[in-house]
Amino acid sequence: MKKKLLSMLLAAAMTVSLVACGTAPQEKTESSTASEASTEEVAEETAESRPNRLIYGSTTEISGDLGNAWWTNNATDKKIRDLINDYNVITFDQGGAMLVNSAVVDGEIESVENEDGSKTFTVKIKEGLTYNNGEAITAADYVAYALVAYSPATLEAAAGVVADSVVGAQAYQNGESNVISGLRLIDDYTYSITIVPEYLPYFYELSFVDLAPLYLPMYSPNATLVVKDDGEGVYLDGGELNADDVNASRFIYEGRVSAGPYQIKKLDTGTLQAELVLNPNYVGNFEGQMPSIETLVIVKTESATAIDSLKTGAVDILDTLTDGNLEINPALDLVDQGGFTYVDFERNGYGKLQFACDFGPTQFPAVRQAVAYLLDRNEFANQFCAGYGSVVDGPYGLCMWMYQDSQEFFADNIDSYSYDPAKAVELLEADGWVLNADGTEYSGTGTRYKEVTKEEAGTYALNVTLPDGRILMPLHIMWSSSEDNPVSELLVVMLANGQQTADAGMVIEQTVMSFTDLLNYMYRDASVDAKYGVPTYGMFNLATGFTQLYDQSYTYNMEEEYMGTYNNNFIKDEQLATLAWDMVFGVEAGDDTTYLDKWQQFMDRWNELLPDVPLYSNIYYTVHADWLEGYDQSSYWEFEDAVLYATIANAE
Repeated sequence: MKKKLLSMLLAAAMTVSLVACGTAPQEKTESSTASEASTEEVAEETAESRPNRLIYGSTTEISGDLGNAWWTNNATDKKIRDLINDYNVITFDQGGAMLVNSAVVDGEIESVENEDGSKTFTVKIKEGLTYNNGEAITAADYVAYALVAYSPATLEAAAGVVADSVVGAQAYQNGESNVISGLRLIDDYTYSITIVPEYLPYFYELSFVDLAPLYLPMYSPNATLVVKDDGEGVYLDGGELNADDVNASRFIYEGRVSAGPYQIKKLDTGTLQAELVLNPNYVGNFEGQMPSIETLVIVKTESATAIDSLKTGAVDILDTLTDGNLEINPALDLVDQGGFTYVDFERNGYGKLQFACDFGPTQFPAVRQAVAYLLDRNEFANQFCAGYGSVVDGPYGLCMWMYQDSQEFFADNIDSYSYDPAKAVELLEADGWVLNADGTEYSGTGTRYKEVTKEEAGTYALNVTLPDGRILMPLHIMWSSSEDNPVSELLVVMLANGQQTADAGMVIEQTVMSFTDLLNYMYRDASVDAKYGVPTYGMFNLATGFTQLYDQSYTYNMEEEYMGTYNNNFIKDEQLATLAWDMVFGVEAGDDTTYLDKWQQFMDRWNELLPDVPLYSNIYYTVHADWLEGYDQSSYWEFEDAVLYATIANAE
C-alpha cells in the first residue's frame, strides 16, 4: 500500500486495551517509634520484589505484520513496530510539537532555496549509533530507507510511498532511472534531500527530511546491496530488490534487526503474544531518556474480561480504555479500592462508521447521510462512552487545537445530523430509492430499490436486472464488523436491527470477522488474498487515530494509485480533494491562521459528503497498578513514549 514517507497511520482498532502484569505490592510496616524516614526505609526493605516486567494486553490481536510505514498496520502491530524502532530524524515532544531528534542529528538541519524553486535540506547523523546487533548506523542507512521505500519492488509488493515530492524519486519508482537525483550521500554521516517546487511551501515542512535507519540485508537477503552516490544521486549497487523479499521483511521476527528502545525476543501469532526486551545498544530518545523496564510482554486481551484481569493481578495496566460502562467505570472502582491509579486525556482520533464510497448503496451521499439520521449518535455516545466522551461531527479528535478554536464555526456551518428518521426517508426518496424489487412504486414496506446506471451498478452482487434491462440496486448495505467488539454490539441494537432502519426501507447486514480480515477488506488488499481485492462491504466500524501532523492531502486524493492506500473511503470528489491539499500545501510553516481557515473549509465539505459517520471521540483512561511509577500519558504521548520514563517499584 502506497504511503507518504512520513505516514499518517490508521490506528486500526475500535477499542484498544493495553495490559500489563505483576505482583501486588505489600503493605508498608509502620512503627509508632520510628521516624517517617526510617519507616520508609523499613518498608522499602521488606516490600516484596517483583519482576522487572510489564505485560501489555490489547483487544486488537497481533497479526505479526511489522512492515514499515509503507503498509498500514493494526494498532498492536504498530505499537510493537514503534517500540523496536527509533532514531527517526524528526520526532515529537510531549505536547505534540515537531522537532529535530537530537539523539540522532548532529547540529542543525540546514536548508537552501534553489533557483528553480526547489529546496535542499542537509542532515548530519551523529556518529556512534548502532542497530541492536551492534552494526554501525550511518547516513547510508537513512538513504537506504528512501531507496527501498521508493523502489519499484516495494510498489509491486502493493506498498510504497508517494515519490513525487523528492526530486528524481518518481523516475526511480517508475523504473526510468536507477538513481534518486534529489537524494545525495555527501559523506559517511551526511545526506541531503531536495524537494520539488510543487510541494512548497508546506505547513509541516520539516517532515520532508524525516528518514529512519533501514537495515538493507533484511530486505534483500540474497544479495549484498550497498548504497552509493557517484555524483548523480544515490542508488543501490550489487543487485536488485524484489517484491517477494520486500514483502517478506514484514514478517521477520527471530533475529529482527532494529534500532529502538526494545527488541523482539519472541513473537507468536498463534498465541497472539510478543515478548520484547531492552536493546542494550539504544542511546535514548530526544531527551536522552533510557527505558528501565527490562521486559514488555504484549498479549491479546478480551474487552469483556480485561477488568477482571486487572483486578486479579493477571495484568497491570489497561491503556486507553474507551467503553464507559464495560471498562472505565469498573476500572475506576478498582482505583477507589486502592492499589491502582490512572491518567485521563482527550483522544486524538474518533470512532466511526466508515463507508466505501465507490460501489453499492454507500456510493450515494444521500444514503450515507440517511444512515447518520437513522442513528441516534448522542444516545450512542452516551451509552458507549458513559460520560467519558462526546459526539464529534468530523474527522478530528477533541484534543486538536483546530477543533477547540472552531466552536463558533461548527455551530454556524456544520450539520450535526441529529436523529431524524423522517429526514432519512426524505433524503432517500429524493435520491431515487422509490421502487420495489419488481420496478413498481415502493409499497412502503420492505427493502427500497433504486434504478441505477451500469456504471453505478458496477459489480454489486445484490443488484436486480429486470426483463426490460433496467438495473435496480437494493438499499442493502453489507457491513463488516470485528468480533468481540462492544461498539458493534451497540450498533446492531441501535442501527442495524432498529425499527427505524426497517421502516426507512434499509437493510444493514452484519458480517462478523477478525479485525485483520476487516482491514484487508477495507483496504482491498489483494496482495494478501485475491478475495480482499473484490469490493464486498460498504460499511465498516472502527476508529482512527491521528498523528501530530494533521495532513489529509492524500487521504482524499482522487488518483487511482491512492485508492485503498491513503484513500480508504474510495471517494472521488474534486472539491474535497482540493481542499485537503490546499490545507497544507501552499501554507507556510507557522501560519496557523491560514491553516485553520482552510481546515474549516475542508470540514464543511467533508460534513456534506459524509464519507464516515463520526460516532464519538473519547476521554481515554489508562489504569495501572500503583507500583508502576512515573507513567505519564497524554493525547500526543502514547504508551511507547511514556513507558520509557516509567519504572517498576522494587523491581528485581
